Amino acid sequence: MLSWFDAKAAKDFGILIASIYIDCIPPSEKLSEKKLVALSRQALSKMGREVISFKQTNQLNTYKTAQMGNTFKWKLKDAGYDDNQIDKLTEWLMAIAR
Repeated sequence: MLSWFDAKAAKDFGILIASIYIDCIPPSEKLSEKKLVALSRQALSKMGREVISFKQTNQLNTYKTAQMGNTFKWKLKDAGYDDNQIDKLTEWLMAIAR
């Protein structure tokens, strides 16, 4: 029962996924729309592969998924991304994590 609330791996994974995005698209870099779209596709593809791999070895319940999403969101906020962009990325992560 207590393992249901053990979200350490999920939180660590949220940080990892946010770090992948930050490495691919630094928040301080001014990119053209075309370049941003190309880099976003690459980042989301890489992040998606990581999520699939993580889900194969970790069971995500509602609590763990929420903790992962919250950690991901705050890591991006701390990096300086726009709130709208963060919300869209977090929604994307929550959708594929289910």
